[in-house]
Amino acid sequence: MNAPQSARKPLMALDDALTQLLSHVAPLSGTETMATVMADRRVLAEDLVSELHVPPQDNSSMDGYAVRVADVTERGVVLPVSQRIPAGHAAQPLQPGTCARIFTGAPVPPGADAIVMQEDTREVGGDFHAVHIDAVPSVGQWIRRAGEDVTRGAVVLPRGTRLSAASLGLAAGIGAAHLSVVVKPRVALFSTGDELVMPGEVPPAQMKPGAIYNSNRFFLRVLLERMGCEVSDLGIVPDQREATVAALKTAADHHDLILTSGGVSVGEEDHIKPAVQQLGSLDLWQIAMKPGKPFAYGSVRRDAGAGAGVGGHCHFIGLPGNPVSSFVTFLLLVRPFLLKLQGVAASAYQPPFRTMRLRADFELPRADKRREFLRVRRNDAGGLDLFPNQSSGVLTSAGWADGLVDNPAGTVIARGDLVDYIALAELLP
Repeated sequence: MNAPQSARKPLMALDDALTQLLSHVAPLSGTETMATVMADRRVLAEDLVSELHVPPQDNSSMDGYAVRVADVTERGVVLPVSQRIPAGHAAQPLQPGTCARIFTGAPVPPGADAIVMQEDTREVGGDFHAVHIDAVPSVGQWIRRAGEDVTRGAVVLPRGTRLSAASLGLAAGIGAAHLSVVVKPRVALFSTGDELVMPGEVPPAQMKPGAIYNSNRFFLRVLLERMGCEVSDLGIVPDQREATVAALKTAADHHDLILTSGGVSVGEEDHIKPAVQQLGSLDLWQIAMKPGKPFAYGSVRRDAGAGAGVGGHCHFIGLPGNPVSSFVTFLLLVRPFLLKLQGVAASAYQPPFRTMRLRADFELPRADKRREFLRVRRNDAGGLDLFPNQSSGVLTSAGWADGLVDNPAGTVIARGDLVDYIALAELLP
């Protein structure tokens, strides 16, 4: 029998759920050293400090001529070329009353205090023995100063940085061939439900009534791997208590997190709750968000000697089974959890979510009691279009959308209203 309405716990606010979830996780302590070129999306385990200036000396940002400003006080000055300086070659001091042919990236010769770009000069007498200068330079013109990008002793990338293509280039630019990074989180992934079928096992025409293909397993695995996790895909676990307990025991001994989808409601065929409680602890949360109300967090005890872990436990997170609910709750809750587990700086995952105020080119006439995350796409007019079917079972909406509208509980949207838009590019790893 269902509990009377007055006895039900109030729904938990999403921000409160995220704060509570993050309070249970500490960053992994293990580190490893790897080649910089292989460290994309990994998390730095220690500050990366530069041992040199970048650039290492003043250099030219243009092809042209290095001059003394005092020698070019008016247009039309002709100066003899005293040296030629390609990039990667040393320069000799510039003699007064001369100029130096110089190329982009080449060191500025001592005594020179400006570069005149090639387009503002004309060759005189052939073979670049002298040049006619058609522009009056200013001190420092077209010179990149030593250390203007990075100074010696500066922290180039702080501990907790999730490495990107640009940051790897920056690390290489200071000579870092190897980086110390946090070990990959080990995540065991499985789905529950006798209705689930793996693509390729049964042709569409032979699917039994009530059977569905397991889409959640595919996108969750990809999301985990893009988050830098080492994923063990345990497949589909039958809706049986014994099978669920066995899967949890096996996963807990060798992983930092067990992630499941489905089986976190209170139905008679949902065995996740009693199985996790048998092996550890579990909280079932009802979160005031749509899609994605049911969510579970807990921990599963490891066998003695099974592996290192905080308190000898493995984290457990149970996502709802509906695909859009599973997708959205991963982005809004699991992603921050994994970032903290990897030691990423808190600013990358703490609420609130980063939003833009954009115009709604749609209407939402009925308000919901929960905070809604609507699947939308930016249009050519600078506004937002709404996917017509916002059901939590319609995964097409997530594939079509380029963002989510974060719509507060009890709020209707009229065409032309400004709404809070979260770009999926901000959330997708």
